[in-house]
Amino acid sequence: MLMLRLQRLGKAKQPTYRLIVSEKARDTQAGSLEILGHYSPVNKEKKLELKVERVKYWLSVGAQPSSTVHNLLLKNGIISDEKKKRSVFLSKKRKTKIEEAKKKKEAPAA
Repeated sequence: MLMLRLQRLGKAKQPTYRLIVSEKARDTQAGSLEILGHYSPVNKEKKLELKVERVKYWLSVGAQPSSTVHNLLLKNGIISDEKKKRSVFLSKKRKTKIEEAKKKKEAPAA
């Protein structure tokens, strides 16, 4: 499956990102099919530069944007949909701690 995702560039604590099209199974640092634009969270004037027609083409072909790319495209009016939340992996140990904390809050203090 093809993905629209961000590839990190830049130096330490000054990230810039490329918006690329690549296979989902491949590493983001590996070769990409096409570079669609740049995103710079540090630079206030030019945050996002995109090839809008190419982005729309890849979406029409069936490429799926990552949640971050989806939210960037939504923010810039390229797509219309609801904002996606980031998926967070919770280990079994962490899940049990969260559940125990909820149970303690629900139980009345005796």
